[in-house]
Amino acid sequence: MTNSTQSRFGFSSFAETWNGRLAMLGFVIGLGTELLTGQGILSQIGL
Repeated sequence: MTNSTQSRFGFSSFAETWNGRLAMLGFVIGLGTELLTGQGILSQIGL
C-alpha cells in the first residue's frame, strides 16, 4: 500500500505511534504536577 491509501485509524503504526507519544506526555505531565503540588494524582482529582 502507498502512504495515501494507508489508514490513519485503528491498529496502524501511525495510530500506535501517536498513542504512545500522548501516553508518555500524559505521564510526564502527571508526574510534574505531582512534584509541583506535593499531592498524588488521585488526591488531586478527589479520590
